[in-house]
Amino acid sequence: MLTAKEADRVRVVLVRSRNPLNMGAAARAMSNFGFARLRVVHPYEAGFREARSAVGADAVLRSAEEFEDVAAAVADCSLVVGTTGGAQRTPREPLHRLEHAAREIRAQVRAGAGVAILFGSEKVGLSNQDLNHCQLLLRIPTLSEHPSMNLGQAVAVVLYELVRLGEPEVAGEVGEAVATAGERERLTALWTEALSATGSRHLGAAPEERVRRLVRRMQLTAPDLREWLGLLRQIVWKIRQKPD
Repeated sequence: MLTAKEADRVRVVLVRSRNPLNMGAAARAMSNFGFARLRVVHPYEAGFREARSAVGADAVLRSAEEFEDVAAAVADCSLVVGTTGGAQRTPREPLHRLEHAAREIRAQVRAGAGVAILFGSEKVGLSNQDLNHCQLLLRIPTLSEHPSMNLGQAVAVVLYELVRLGEPEVAGEVGEAVATAGERERLTALWTEALSATGSRHLGAAPEERVRRLVRRMQLTAPDLREWLGLLRQIVWKIRQKPD
């Protein structure tokens, strides 16, 4: 079971949600299990805060934070988790069952890290670009013949798995803080700038996405990431000094 402080480190992020009733149902599920940090990315319906389906969860909808893109919505989180059935996407990371992912999420919030759990739109789910921000991908073990769930149901199942009683988990030793998604984005941008400054013609398509995947997999601590930023700034400065 998560404490109130641990639950407050979890952000439920709804990406391009289409139906206010589904958003209200997601807020209700959050309230049921003790979560209050709702974030929405570019919702289709601006009036979602008045959804009648948010029975007893009006406060969750009223305090929901709105963002224009996923990068901004997860910038303060060390772990970004994407939910997907896996059928319509080609994920770059391993796809874990919910129970495995829940253990990792609980370990992170108990260590003091912020965690964002992304849920995609009802029609198409999360895009490959959205998933590119995620270090961990999870799927609810639904039947392959009918993998898609209602948005509110999916939120409820995932949050239930986070809080349900089970065997006590042994807390690992807490080390240095893991870099947040916002810090990783700064490193991605600087690394991409360094590659561009070299004038390389062999970067291929979407070099920024390739760099982002590499940075994401490095599992950098915040101090290590700051070291990398300093080194890359020196490299970019040195390259810029050279005449064409």
